[in-house]
Amino acid sequence: MNTQSNALPESFESQRIVPATTSATRPFYWSVRRELWEYRSIYIAPLAGAAVALFGFLIAIFVLSAANAPQRRPVLQDPYGQAAALIMMAAFIVSIFYSLEALHSERRDRSILFWKSLPVSDLTTVLSKASIPLVVLPLLSFVIVVATVVIMLLLSSLILLGSGVPIAAPGTAMLGQMGLMLLYHLITVHVLWYAPFYGWLLLVSAWARRAAFLWAILPPVAIGGIEKIAFHTTYFFDMLRYRFAGAGPEVAGSDNFFDPMTHFTPGRFLASPGLWIGLLITAACLAAAVRLRRYQGPI
Repeated sequence: MNTQSNALPESFESQRIVPATTSATRPFYWSVRRELWEYRSIYIAPLAGAAVALFGFLIAIFVLSAANAPQRRPVLQDPYGQAAALIMMAAFIVSIFYSLEALHSERRDRSILFWKSLPVSDLTTVLSKASIPLVVLPLLSFVIVVATVVIMLLLSSLILLGSGVPIAAPGTAMLGQMGLMLLYHLITVHVLWYAPFYGWLLLVSAWARRAAFLWAILPPVAIGGIEKIAFHTTYFFDMLRYRFAGAGPEVAGSDNFFDPMTHFTPGRFLASPGLWIGLLITAACLAAAVRLRRYQGPI
């Protein structure tokens, strides 16, 4: 009897410990899913961009069926890059407005009281919200762009071949290279290079009581204005312009780094001081956002 009574608590104790160790990442996982449930524009906007690109491509294909070969070539090659740019632009716009609303809306509608009652830390909450513009939207954009390009190729092949017009579609090697360049572009520019923007917007979202968009814009404008008046220089505005355009003065010899088909230099990009300074700024902004959320209440 004594042996059985000692064995039962051990089994119960082991059953309590195993779920605790296996579910360490579940709060973060469900926090990310919460963002996807609450902000449907995260996936609706890129899908809408893909639908617009496909609709325009269909119109171009029907008009092109009666054109000659020299006129067909640019129409069959250009839309792939244009569709990718449209989808990435939609995802970038969603990232900006999402970052401004992520921590501000829960204080405005007082739902922060409910979410703080759950066993989810402020660090997990802020990181889950930061993962949307830094991880979820770039990956979602990549998948949607690839699917859109495949659909465009199938549509062009079916329509033009059905009308008796020969078509020279891009080969598998070319499509693979385009996909690799697109993935590289999303990781370097939309994730690593734009990370300070998202960190700053999340910090403003955690601090501002109202008009978060104005509070996100006014400090940079004030800094640039003071520099212009006091020193007659525009270094701060130039830095923001280069950063926002996807390029920076650290990337030597680059006139348009935003174009994913012009540069493929991971070593030079990873060695640029501007990249690591931006990541440090991002980490500082996220740490400040975590601290603000810990002490901030409803508006």
